[in-house]
Amino acid sequence: MIGSRATRIGVRTATIAGLGFIYVPLIIIVIYAFSESRALAWPIRGLSLRWWEQAFGDPDARAALFTSFQAALGATGIALLLGSLASLAVQRYRFFGRETISFVVILPIALPGIVTGMALNSSFRTFGIDLSLFTIIVGHATFCVVIVYNNVIARLRRTARSIEEASMDLGADTWQTFRYVTFPVIRTALLAGGLLAFALSFDEVIVTTFTTGGNQTLPIYILKLLSRDPSPTVNVIAVVVIVLSAIPVYLAQRLSSDAGATAGRA
Repeated sequence: MIGSRATRIGVRTATIAGLGFIYVPLIIIVIYAFSESRALAWPIRGLSLRWWEQAFGDPDARAALFTSFQAALGATGIALLLGSLASLAVQRYRFFGRETISFVVILPIALPGIVTGMALNSSFRTFGIDLSLFTIIVGHATFCVVIVYNNVIARLRRTARSIEEASMDLGADTWQTFRYVTFPVIRTALLAGGLLAFALSFDEVIVTTFTTGGNQTLPIYILKLLSRDPSPTVNVIAVVVIVLSAIPVYLAQRLSSDAGATAGRA
């Protein structure tokens, strides 16, 4: 009993220490965003919203935010299309090289971002494609596809193939089976994967550095501010990035847990 209690205390302590290691720096950034002083000194002297007014009044920050939304939405759309098609092909069909295709689809998420960025930059220049918002979207889509693919294929693996076969036995064609049977099964997985892909694209830095032209996303704008005389507004922008990244991740987690509970009851 003593050992069991000591184990519980140790696990709780390790959990608190791990969460603190991750979130204390983020909390400090949030506090500095409301500091009335320009200097990053602890403890802060007082609270103020002056830096929030300055950040939201910055046209460059608003343009960077809009660019980030465009890039994330574009990359998410491509990822949903290619990721879902790849997962359906790999999980529902048997063909030569199936496992190789699965490995090739997953590989980009494991490669260092700088390698992916350099490869994309060289490819765009080789084919004469100017760096623009389009190249940012393509660059982000390379790793966002993996997120959607993993989500959908995991759902398909937990779904019996027999329900699709039963649909076809009852006279439904391939499209009707997908529309009325397969799609409702993978719908929440697609939505969760899309939300995660959006969050991953929205705060991506390394690949964006190699694929951006005259456009700059919000994370790139933060780096630009930090490379010059850092203004406290950078803390405000960082908080905005944290919030806009955390919301889709939270929603994706809720969708995944709700779908899991529904599957368990079924």
